[in-house]
Amino acid sequence: MYDEHLDAAEEQHLRSLTAAEAEGDERAVEAALRPRTLDEDEKTVFELVQTASGVGPKLAQAMIAVLSPDDLRRAVAGDDVKTLTRVPGIGQKGAQRIILELKDRLGAPVGGRGPAPSVGAPAPWRDQVQQGLVGLGWTVRDAEKAVETVAPEAGELPDVAALLRAALRTLSKA
Repeated sequence: MYDEHLDAAEEQHLRSLTAAEAEGDERAVEAALRPRTLDEDEKTVFELVQTASGVGPKLAQAMIAVLSPDDLRRAVAGDDVKTLTRVPGIGQKGAQRIILELKDRLGAPVGGRGPAPSVGAPAPWRDQVQQGLVGLGWTVRDAEKAVETVAPEAGELPDVAALLRAALRTLSKA
């Protein structure tokens, strides 16, 4: 449709960028401008999440952009509505429906990160640092990676400002 010389992936990339611009969704535009290839696990999850009611290619793409496949599996397996609602376009009810429909199909996390890091509630500093990074324009996924990188520096009484600076340093090196 756009150009006979484009392959299907390039055409889909242009379609998502155009749709995101038309809707004024800055996060989706940012994700669409940063082309990357999906690994096999991301492709599998991308196809699988589209089997849930109300999840089309655009929302599936947003899910993969915001959450890693294993984070998505953990959220669904753990009934974590809050994590799913971080994806633009997924509200409370949509997250509950996705959990209900995908719980038995998504499977267990397969990545090397292991089980979810928190035993109880997550440390409040993690959320504060992540929100600070996102507020400064980093993607949720990049912010999560930076938080994981600086987590060993947290100690018993973490200094959120110092951890935020350390996270910014790790992101500026990437």
